[in-house]
Amino acid sequence: MTIVRQTLIYDGPGGPFEGVIVFEDEVQTLRPGVLVVPNVLGQKEADIRKAEDLAALGYVALACDVYGQGKRTTRESPDPAVYMNVLRADRALLRDRLAASLAALGGFDRVDPAKLAAIGFCFGGGCVLDIARAGLGVLGVVSFHGVYDRPDYANVSPITAKLLVCHGWDDPLGPPEAVVALAQELTEGHADWQLLGFGGTGHGFTDRDAPERPGFGYRAAADRRSWRAMRDFLAELFL
Repeated sequence: MTIVRQTLIYDGPGGPFEGVIVFEDEVQTLRPGVLVVPNVLGQKEADIRKAEDLAALGYVALACDVYGQGKRTTRESPDPAVYMNVLRADRALLRDRLAASLAALGGFDRVDPAKLAAIGFCFGGGCVLDIARAGLGVLGVVSFHGVYDRPDYANVSPITAKLLVCHGWDDPLGPPEAVVALAQELTEGHADWQLLGFGGTGHGFTDRDAPERPGFGYRAAADRRSWRAMRDFLAELFL
């Protein structure tokens, strides 16, 4: 099995955008497509590795770009959240850039456009919730240590995308009241949702490079268990 990385440049509001699409080269049949939405820093090597892990499961995965070609930050940047904050302040623009990323994935010649899903981490974990809220044509989404506040536009009703929310219970960005509010929102939207909570676990629990501080940091058990839950969720989703 040969897993191939391929740069994918695509258009959208404020573009162009540059992602990396990953797939098994030998497979000729159309495969389900999974969008990988990065954290605050934007698309990077860690996201491409997640896409490779998804390709090894038999999917075509796009580590997408919602900031714009060449717009990336690092933890050492003067303001690592500069591009994220623009989109957090304009959730409709974020929605439209996510839609453009999904269109690029669904239009790739190895992808079955009727079988799309999205996963996301931190900021990306909030993005995939917005994908479900906006009804952007995916079968399901998985949020890893995401942010849960609602956008300023109305949700579709019902929310047809299935949702798996993987949450660190000690995450200061997702306190219990925010988790309860999300559960109420999804229930009111008649969504098929599930919540997997991890005790003793904070924000960024899948991020091996995350600095350790109260409420934040990598947790190997939560990383392993949440990925296993995602595998089962996607396998059921694409039956």
